[in-house]
Amino acid sequence: MLQTRAYTTAILTTIRERRGLLDDVAAAVDERMDRQHILHDGPHRFAVLIEESTLRNGLGGRPVMLDQLRHLLAVSRLPNVSLGVLALRPDRDKAWPVEGFWIYDTAQVNVELISGYLTITQPSEIAMYADVYAELSAQAVHGAPARALITAAINALG
Repeated sequence: MLQTRAYTTAILTTIRERRGLLDDVAAAVDERMDRQHILHDGPHRFAVLIEESTLRNGLGGRPVMLDQLRHLLAVSRLPNVSLGVLALRPDRDKAWPVEGFWIYDTAQVNVELISGYLTITQPSEIAMYADVYAELSAQAVHGAPARALITAAINALG
């Protein structure tokens, strides 16, 4: 939901190549971009956490990353978006990196793995992901400190 077209293309191209999938990247990118309207339409709220290393991964190259980071700064200022960054630091006992996951209210969790995509609907498993999200969110920085980390990543790209 918070990715630019170019960044999404870079990610999906890498996944397609890694998994040996058919090349439907353009259609998949279009679908993801079409969904982003809900960031601005309706009463939806988004709470997003990202690892600081994601801000510096260079995926897609320098111009793609600069555009993506600037986009994150803009989206982080939306009133319905809470963006947290899990900062790189030596005391992250409970905030170990986990697979990417998306929680949709209490109905389901989607988990992205190297080999595929899982949809979890069991309430007890959804609760586990909610607990992990809460632990990670408590360790993350939000608001101005998160934007400072994004700005530092932009400045590092020059």
